[in-house]
Amino acid sequence: MKMRAQIAGVLLTVIACTGSALLAGQTPADSGRTWWLSGQFNGIYQWHPSFRAAYTGTNSLRPVREDATSRLATFYTGLRLGARTELLLDLESAGGGGISQALGLAGFTNLDVVRNPTLGSAPYVARGLIRYTLPLGAQTEPGTAGPLALLPTLPVRRLSLAVGKLSMADVFDVNSAGSDSHLQFMNWTVDNNGAYDYAADTRGYTFGAVAEYRNRDWAVRWSEAVMPKVANGIDYDWHLSRAHGDNLEVELDRGIVPGHTGAVRLLGYVNHADMGSYREAIDAFVAGRDPVPDITAHRRPGRTKAGVGVNVEQTVGHGLTLFGRAGLNNGGVESFAYTEVDRSLELGTAWTAPPWRRGDRLGVALVSNGLAPDHREYLARGGLGFLLGDGALTYQPERIVEAYYTCTVGWGVSLAFDLQHITHPGYNRDRGPVTVFALRTHLDVPGSP
Repeated sequence: MKMRAQIAGVLLTVIACTGSALLAGQTPADSGRTWWLSGQFNGIYQWHPSFRAAYTGTNSLRPVREDATSRLATFYTGLRLGARTELLLDLESAGGGGISQALGLAGFTNLDVVRNPTLGSAPYVARGLIRYTLPLGAQTEPGTAGPLALLPTLPVRRLSLAVGKLSMADVFDVNSAGSDSHLQFMNWTVDNNGAYDYAADTRGYTFGAVAEYRNRDWAVRWSEAVMPKVANGIDYDWHLSRAHGDNLEVELDRGIVPGHTGAVRLLGYVNHADMGSYREAIDAFVAGRDPVPDITAHRRPGRTKAGVGVNVEQTVGHGLTLFGRAGLNNGGVESFAYTEVDRSLELGTAWTAPPWRRGDRLGVALVSNGLAPDHREYLARGGLGFLLGDGALTYQPERIVEAYYTCTVGWGVSLAFDLQHITHPGYNRDRGPVTVFALRTHLDVPGSP
């Protein structure tokens, strides 16, 4: 079975790359075609040297030298029906793994890694959705055709409705300088707001409905999405009356620097699911009812977890973009779908037009992740989350500095070097710091803009 899954993953990669090469340049925007076919491949090799650790628990980042390689292949297909309707169906294969099996860090170092290594690399449907765009005015503007958007022209004022399997990260908390692990940063809490515990299975996808109203320089989007049955689970909870995710985001597309573009996005979400309470787990342990704190023993259907976030980006000329995020959620309720972060602050910059080589890009970002009091006490008393659990905890915020350089080789191929320095991995002052080095190979035909 494992061999068949590996063969299937390789075949998907070959199909994606071959199909992309055959159809390079033949997109709905520039050839009049009504369909899309392309592919991507992303391979990331990471390693870190040994580091100081006073102790190591079940879910710790291993303090010995280790390395890991991940592979992610995506085959994009799309069909445009008339001027307003799009059908998207994407297949994906995720293989390999991450250092320490993606455990021990709230801001894990590789966004491509599937957090359940037992799933294997057999292809799966990543996205399968229908989207309809309703014009609300006569004015139009050019569309940017790509694997996730096929319309060559768009109404300036419009309402878009999408239903199907999708990723919340494709729609919410998007940032042009820090959302793409294929060409930009790799860390989970750099490419996404770590405190945004968005509805998703362990591969990062869900079923849902998305509505977006957009005018010339502002937009508002809303979504209802299906939650997983258990934290970091692959199966969905279809009891929608008690398990679903509500998402709302308002976007203002105006820069604060005169003559330069920018955007501000304000996000709010509320998850309803069979989630646990850290305080209840701690109290049961202190009272002797549980031998160790166990969040899974104190779940309740319909429990809610809410959070807010802000996402900003600002161009300043010469290809430079400044960006940042801040997020906060109800840290008394179990981290469930994304990562174990209750508050996060991020600042960064990206440069897409260095004068020495056209097409190259580089960036640097700083992130500070934190936990709410009940969450940190739960880990300090020996509790396990779905990512963290050193057996004890001397709490300090987890701080990450990431820098990357992506070099364009040509023919859709790019190579990147990435460095991440992590202080207090897993929020633990008794462990680390650790530096993680990475090499990334990316194939994208036709190439991304």
